[in-house]
Amino acid sequence: MPHLVAFDLDDTLAPSKSPLDPRMAELLGRLLDVAEVCVISGGQFEQFRDQVISRLPRAARLERLHLMPTCGTQYYRWDGDGWEQQYAENLTEGEKAEALHAVEEEAKRLGLWEEKTWGPVLEDRGSQVTFSALGQSAPVDAKKAWDPTGERRSVLRAAVQARLPELEVRSGGSTSIDITRRGIDKAYGMNKLTALTGIPFADMLFVGDRLDPDGNDFPVVALGIPTRSVADWEQTADLIETLIAD
Repeated sequence: MPHLVAFDLDDTLAPSKSPLDPRMAELLGRLLDVAEVCVISGGQFEQFRDQVISRLPRAARLERLHLMPTCGTQYYRWDGDGWEQQYAENLTEGEKAEALHAVEEEAKRLGLWEEKTWGPVLEDRGSQVTFSALGQSAPVDAKKAWDPTGERRSVLRAAVQARLPELEVRSGGSTSIDITRRGIDKAYGMNKLTALTGIPFADMLFVGDRLDPDGNDFPVVALGIPTRSVADWEQTADLIETLIAD
């Protein structure tokens, strides 16, 4: 059993932008009884609240839960009464404006600006700017069908990165591109986590669905943290059951 298990959120703990399945919620509650748990993903804190926190069992050990929204550019801990932000690596207003303009212009130039969308396509998340091709509330099936090979996101990511050399541009979820300050990604978040908790990388396990070189989970691989790649939340649930049983 690792001392700490870190998870991506969308398509690792739950389908994209969907709440935890009851099975997963129960398993996370049991995992919190025996280990520290971190959730690190591109979404905002409100997404973590709605997808994860609100679904956990009443008796869940929240003091053992580490929340790192927007790819680890923010960090929240439970203080007994609520979730307190520990840090936030916010972009400047100028950086956010430049990022929003660049990703919209490049998406339109490449023919990736869709007419039919569900919810916001461009989001200012403070420490991160996010482009979601179909909108934040798009159905899971539509998201899966939009870019099954990841080629569209890779082309857009490269084009936007060329426009924003001072910032970090990464493929996010199944339809998204995330932009943060240079050098701030999930590896940055995991480095902060080990510094703040004292838990070494060797005593951690990272679980994600985008550990491929183009994925937003990949920076964690270079840190030497043990990792497990999963295709969906059901595989993650099976893994947690194995960890608890061991």
